[in-house]
Amino acid sequence: MASEDLVFLKLGGSLITDKARPYTHRPDLIRRLGEEIRQALDGRPGLRLLLGHGSGSFGHQAAAPYGTRDGVRTPREWRGFAEVAGAAARLNVLVTDLLLEAGLPVVSLSPRASVRCRDGAIVRLAVEPIQEALRHGLVPLVYGDVAWDEVRGGTIVSTEDLFVYLAPLLRPGRILLAGAAPGVLDDRRNVIPRITPPSFPKVRRFLRGAYTTDVTGGMADKVAQMVRLVERVPGLEVYIFSGRERGRVRQAMEGGSLGFGTCILGAEGRA
Repeated sequence: MASEDLVFLKLGGSLITDKARPYTHRPDLIRRLGEEIRQALDGRPGLRLLLGHGSGSFGHQAAAPYGTRDGVRTPREWRGFAEVAGAAARLNVLVTDLLLEAGLPVVSLSPRASVRCRDGAIVRLAVEPIQEALRHGLVPLVYGDVAWDEVRGGTIVSTEDLFVYLAPLLRPGRILLAGAAPGVLDDRRNVIPRITPPSFPKVRRFLRGAYTTDVTGGMADKVAQMVRLVERVPGLEVYIFSGRERGRVRQAMEGGSLGFGTCILGAEGRA
């Protein structure tokens, strides 16, 4: 069963960067989010956190001209692979420094150093460094990055890809996906409060890919991944919500039912 003492939280690329402006992050917002996370951890002794962030206008902007997600084979594409790795790392350094300033003991763990993929799917990831960081009261920080692929040569893994691989192993009670959107929207732009595997086919027709450059698929892929995941991890709850509103990340980490966003859960869920 899932553990209520472990939370996965993603700060989406659309939240921490301006996706319409290449290579532009939002330092004040990142710092405020870091303070909310620290307050939530201080208020719940024993709560452990795996933190991730998207690449936003850094990694996606660099990857789009090369089609890195779909494979890396030519010298030009391998040059693109290196450029995407550099862009993702630059944002990660900025985010790491701001979160440390906010009082969070984050330890950045680069996915490309340990992830191995097969035709776009993660087949191996070093879990031990994450477990060691959690054991010592640190906050392991992962992010969307390039990865080596046995079939495609190279590819890109999103933070959701990492969470999907890690959740069955670490069994978090909640996965929190904080982005710019208020949740999953229907055709009238209203937030859908709850999605379950049986209701997902009806919801799927409302979903579209990201409006801005997003080489990892946007909202449609994100929701589909999470629906499959709640079927695999009993007791897991996934929340998709906006992190722009002050206090919502903290509230989501503190537990209890939320009055905002979209909850994705299995048939046995509590929300």
